[in-house]
Amino acid sequence: MSDDQVKRIRAPFDDATAHSLRAGDRVLISGVILAARDAAHKRLVETLDRGEALPVDLRGAVVYYVGPSPAKPGQAIGAAGPTTSGRMDAYTPRLLDQGLKGMIGKGYRKPEVVEAMKKHGVPYLAAVGGAGALIARSIKKYTVLAYEDLGPEAVAAMEVEDFPAIVVIDSLGDNYYETGQAPYRQL
Repeated sequence: MSDDQVKRIRAPFDDATAHSLRAGDRVLISGVILAARDAAHKRLVETLDRGEALPVDLRGAVVYYVGPSPAKPGQAIGAAGPTTSGRMDAYTPRLLDQGLKGMIGKGYRKPEVVEAMKKHGVPYLAAVGGAGALIARSIKKYTVLAYEDLGPEAVAAMEVEDFPAIVVIDSLGDNYYETGQAPYRQL
């Protein structure tokens, strides 16, 4: 990505950042994002169902759907490619209600998730599948925050620098998976 074609943004996201992103935007994210996969999402929602406080504050948070491999000596993290976002769809609307402000993964989202994203003004970004070793280079620190027993599926804070992603669905519901493919469809 050349610098003139990419947006440099910070995480956690504030409302202005979340609303400024448009489907198709290429971004480099610096700051702190959360790592969590389906097992952690399930526990977070179960915690809410019991009326208990979450172990992490989701207000403004950006979550990356990742289960990283073990770090090699001298590295913060091993390969850190995205997991399929649809695995989190059952839990996502509840977590958006808690203030989650961005999501990074790969693949499509269910219509009810897109509606919840529009309601809360939240974008969904994609990281490149199969590029976990390259993505890991942008992760400078990895700290488990909750559910350590889940191993690589625990909730963790990741300090990132120039983490590459593409806005797939923006806060208005515009979907780059649809618009990006449209010129190549035959009628």
